[in-house]
Amino acid sequence: MKMPVQVLFLCTGNSARSIMAEAAMNALAGGRFRAFSAGSQPRGEVHPAALAQLAAQGLPLEGLRSKSWDEFAGPDAPRIDVVITVCGSAAAETCPVWPGHPLTAHWGMPDPAAVDTSEAATRQAFHEAYTVLCRRIDAFAALPLDQLDEASLRQQLEAIGQA
Repeated sequence: MKMPVQVLFLCTGNSARSIMAEAAMNALAGGRFRAFSAGSQPRGEVHPAALAQLAAQGLPLEGLRSKSWDEFAGPDAPRIDVVITVCGSAAAETCPVWPGHPLTAHWGMPDPAAVDTSEAATRQAFHEAYTVLCRRIDAFAALPLDQLDEASLRQQLEAIGQA
């Protein structure tokens, strides 16, 4: 794989988990990765609690926006090496044919935006989702990418999503 490895995080609404994954990977993965995010049915806005969680971690918020996965399926789209779904519904949907046929993996996790019992519960749900995403991103970034063939990398990425 060419460096930086370009990763697309997918979720249905592209307002919470995939946005946090994009921001975290870009900030924490040391320039070896370039992350993007998109959704099959984007909400059109980033969830305020996702932005609050990222801001609390000191991550940049500039450029984060809810967008369609169609932006990454066309001929002018950035090269994508790895597509990671972070919600169950996006994993089950028929995805576009990605240029270059990137590796795919599923890192399913509960939707923090679905927690709306209280402001504190919402904050906690976003904090937990962010923590899980960071742990998975750290594990991905620690892989010896230059030593793994495609099948081994796919297996490692799936294992990260199961942990």
